[in-house]
Amino acid sequence: MNAHQLSIEQLKEKAREIRKDIVILNSQSPAGGHTGADLSQVEIVTALYFRILNCGPDRITDPQRDIYIQSKGHAAGGYYCCLAEAGYFPKSLLPTYQCADSKLPGHPVRHKTPGVELNTGALGHGLPVAVGLAIAAKKSGSDRKIYVVTGDGELTEGSNWEAALVAAHYHLDNLIIINDQNRLQLAGYTKDIMNTDPLDEKWRAFGMEVSECEGNDVSSVVSVLESLKANGKPHVVIAHTIKGAGISFIAGRPEWHHRVPKGDEVDRALEELSHG
Repeated sequence: MNAHQLSIEQLKEKAREIRKDIVILNSQSPAGGHTGADLSQVEIVTALYFRILNCGPDRITDPQRDIYIQSKGHAAGGYYCCLAEAGYFPKSLLPTYQCADSKLPGHPVRHKTPGVELNTGALGHGLPVAVGLAIAAKKSGSDRKIYVVTGDGELTEGSNWEAALVAAHYHLDNLIIINDQNRLQLAGYTKDIMNTDPLDEKWRAFGMEVSECEGNDVSSVVSVLESLKANGKPHVVIAHTIKGAGISFIAGRPEWHHRVPKGDEVDRALEELSHG
């Protein structure tokens, strides 16, 4: 069982607080950050860590815990803010993000950060490892589930589709793939850089059960994730999100892929989040 089990209203408030932490974290980082990617996935990771995942900060070595893999490793800042909020490490560590010898490097590193299950950042690696973990769970008779969040731009990596073939072949219905489909990557739109549409048809063709949700609506995320049933197929949830969601002058803007708020932008963002 999840250590928190928050209500939908409590999850919404958690997401708001995590967004505030993201703004402050990135604005103080000596090496910048990926603000847009951090913000687009907030409701997804909030729903997972505060309601869905069978895990907790006191169970990071429990062999029966659910596993979460942050495959879009460049969104480490938002991931760290969620882990800190969930109690995996003190919030006092957040200002050290990307500093020398920090426990919070620019991409997730398992042996450095409590709660991180896999080193990620080189895109296309998270799903193949998640498939291996799901196979291992099946073979060992474990009821644990393996969750992995990918970016939609990340799906241009062929390793994801090789992994999908394996997942379907071995009927890994303990695997839940969540696509953060914010339709932006790097400095442009996915449709212009490398079009991945129609994603739902592609996943179904690979043998997946596909669901969709509004990825920046925590109630929609929770509703879909809680409805998934073991039926012999891996699950894919396409989460329709907005890159930079929650802050008007960041949302949907390609330039915020690797840009951080500075000066009065920080105050403006925090003001919006306080009254949103």
